[in-house]
Amino acid sequence: MQLPHFASGTPTVSATYIWRVDGRHNVTDLVGRRSERDAVEKLLSLARFGRSGSLVVRGEAGIGKTALLEHAHQTALASAFRVEPLAGVESETQFAFAGLHQLCAPLLERTGTLPEPQRTALGVAFGLHAGAAPDRFLVGLAVLNLLAEVAEEQPLLCLVDDAQWLDEASAQVLAFVARRVGAERLALLFGVRDSDDGDRLPFAGLPELGLERLGASDARVLLNAAVRTPLDEGVRERILAEAGGNPLALLELPRNIRSPYWAGGFELPDALSVPRRLEESFRRRSASLPPQTQLLLLVAASEPTGDVALLWRAAAHLGLAREVATPAEVAGLLEIDVRVRFRHPLVRSAVYQAATLPNRRRAHGALAEATDPQADPDRRAWHRAQSVPGADEEVAEGLERSADRARARGGLAAAAAFLQRAAELSPEPGARARRALAGAHAKHESGAPEAALELLAVAAVGPLDPLPRARLELLRAQIGFHLTRDSDVPRRLLDAAKMLAPLDTALSRETYLHALDAAVINGGDDATHIAAAALDAPPADVPARSVDLLLDGLATALTRGFTAGAPGLRRAIEAIRDSSYDGAGRDPHSDRWLWLAGRSAVAIFDDELLYLLASRNVQLAREAGALATLPTALNLFSITSVLMGELALAEQLAAEADAIMQATSGVELRHARVILGGWRGDQAETTALSASTAQDVAYPDGSTDASQAQYAMAVLHNGLGNYSVAQEAAAQACTSREMPIIGASLTEFIEACVRAGQPERATQAMEQFDARARASGTSWALGLAANSRALMSTGSSAEDQYRTAIKHLGNSRMRGYLARAHLVYGEWLRREGRRRDARDQLRTAHQLLTDMGAEAFAARAARELRATGEHPSTRSSQPTDELTAQELHVARLVATGATSREVGAQLFLSPRTIEAHLRNIFRKLGITSRRQLKELHLP
Repeated sequence: MQLPHFASGTPTVSATYIWRVDGRHNVTDLVGRRSERDAVEKLLSLARFGRSGSLVVRGEAGIGKTALLEHAHQTALASAFRVEPLAGVESETQFAFAGLHQLCAPLLERTGTLPEPQRTALGVAFGLHAGAAPDRFLVGLAVLNLLAEVAEEQPLLCLVDDAQWLDEASAQVLAFVARRVGAERLALLFGVRDSDDGDRLPFAGLPELGLERLGASDARVLLNAAVRTPLDEGVRERILAEAGGNPLALLELPRNIRSPYWAGGFELPDALSVPRRLEESFRRRSASLPPQTQLLLLVAASEPTGDVALLWRAAAHLGLAREVATPAEVAGLLEIDVRVRFRHPLVRSAVYQAATLPNRRRAHGALAEATDPQADPDRRAWHRAQSVPGADEEVAEGLERSADRARARGGLAAAAAFLQRAAELSPEPGARARRALAGAHAKHESGAPEAALELLAVAAVGPLDPLPRARLELLRAQIGFHLTRDSDVPRRLLDAAKMLAPLDTALSRETYLHALDAAVINGGDDATHIAAAALDAPPADVPARSVDLLLDGLATALTRGFTAGAPGLRRAIEAIRDSSYDGAGRDPHSDRWLWLAGRSAVAIFDDELLYLLASRNVQLAREAGALATLPTALNLFSITSVLMGELALAEQLAAEADAIMQATSGVELRHARVILGGWRGDQAETTALSASTAQDVAYPDGSTDASQAQYAMAVLHNGLGNYSVAQEAAAQACTSREMPIIGASLTEFIEACVRAGQPERATQAMEQFDARARASGTSWALGLAANSRALMSTGSSAEDQYRTAIKHLGNSRMRGYLARAHLVYGEWLRREGRRRDARDQLRTAHQLLTDMGAEAFAARAARELRATGEHPSTRSSQPTDELTAQELHVARLVATGATSREVGAQLFLSPRTIEAHLRNIFRKLGITSRRQLKELHLP
């Protein structure tokens, strides 16, 4: 970002700066912005000494954002920073990663230091080489590490002005980087114009600095500096009133006063807002220029790259001499040096908006002719698309090819924009519908569901063949589920599956599975009906895919009962496991269903399959850098860890998922948090999360989310000994359509009923669970069944069942349930008067539950121990207690032998930040090396 050039010795005002030019263009003041300057200077000071950070400067047009960024630029240079500037341009928003490339282009020689997946992702995103479309946030991690590498040699400031006009891909990546910086000597400063609709994404959540309008005294100082000729006091007051404290308005409004009115009596338009007035001011100034100069200004406004050579080529095509630029430069609207720069973004906007449609087409046509079709085919196609007066199949085809290239680079938003324009230019209705449908898919995938629905409306006009028509209905239903979880969506998905059945059997069966899963998640009455329809649908191809087996297994279990469906579910889950691990024979298609397969593994109580699928799901999402799916995978693995008694690990996984959702501006996932809180005995958090879920209209009673919250409340209150509350919560959870929740909640219901003195209510639940356990046949299932029977039994029969439960659960991964089995056995023994035997069981339970952090159950075990006459030992403090959750996570990974770069790649942090964490870890643990960390046997 270069400072404006002024003639030596001439006092000039730019934005909120007062410039006193002495040949060195030194900034001597920034009117009314002392606290804002302090905030920027603090950001730079912290970054210089290894505490990276980011700041979003927000405000209306003309409020001084650019001026403050220029102050940061000069301050950084004076503090030996390297500064890399980037400016968003409104017409660049359709080019994926264009802004990011502008920032990173000078740094690309350093990409050799990046891990191969990151280097490849960045190269594909920038079009340097071909490859599969990279995950956007794998690109983000590459940029984070690239900037960190540069900052190793010299503190680095990244200045991003007009960030509201960055292309979507660049904005999301830079927001991701800004949320992950730590110890890299890196500062990111964004200038963002406030939008009319209040939309603050994707920079929401970053530290913000809002620029307010200047106060009366500061506004007067700035106006006096801007106007050095005599000014009637009435006119001065009118300018101050009209500007309303907007700095650029204070500078520009006087320029529009005709000289006869300097003494007073002029009128300014009252109906327009200040930014609109500013645009009108710039429009009037440009309109006073010669026609050829206005046309050159329009060409410059239509081409956002600032490429001088391209501007002159386009000008030559229009027959414009270079000299026609001089009046615009003299008027202070434009500067042409090594790049083309407008005085203010509003100048570009004013020039473009004021131009007639034919002149806009002329400008874009000239730019299309001047753009190299080999070096930049997409930009050429875009300019051609803006230059044609009506439908044009050749241009539409060019845009469609550009969409394919954009998608290959991971630019879904750009692909959608190209396809949308291609549809508008398509003369033939069938091509228009086809392109609109493709654009709708791209819009949906890029996170713009409302825009996707608009394109679907265009596509629906048709004509469409049956298969595209069915795909249209499928996408419409998927968007509906994404936006509202409408109760009608499962049926709409079912209709789409039926339409697809004679056209695309494989896609039809996947759609049946989507419909079935949506019905289960919604908790309505459609699940059984959809399951029956799926079983009556055309059979899968031979051999059946794992997804076909999963559909059959779930549909059978829902229509004919768990016992009938369990064998098929096991075959499906094993097929997905085998496919995921089968090296060269691996089917990536099956990986999409790992999450549903993991949930189904809970339903059949197969702890080994659950662990393998949950951990594999996280592994694959990490390797792919797929931050869109990683949080969900982490949540499933977190819940798995809770059941295995690894509550500390579960906390770290949930924290990582939360951090990624925050970094990507995603929706909060409550599943793991609420279940973890229930097992921990954290009444405040579990109750709050459960209440939040209950109040959310997206999660009606019986939905998966609501039922998970009720299951967590049942576990919580069983731990606290509030058995009547636990009983009612578990009863509600058992009404779920989600089989894993039903199975887990049945055992909580049985325990609560027995402890509440209502064993008769537990009888039917025991029959249901016993049938599930026999159908599953796993140690986990048989152990839980024996434990539940023991609670309902007396005498030697009860003791035999308790011992059987402990034996089976001891052969499983489920240490949480094993610890609870020791607890209830110890409680029974004490009530039988066998204190010595009870102490052994209760001591074991207390130790296990304390170590894993299940505080409510541990407290229950402690009470029982005291009742036997023994005082339970309290957990002694450990050095690791001082570590934060993230520090403990880093320590665990480093202890396995992972390098700082490998840990950073997994946690989406830079290696330098990992090293900073390690220094804190070593200090807190009193050690000095990674080897010592390995020897600590971390929890």
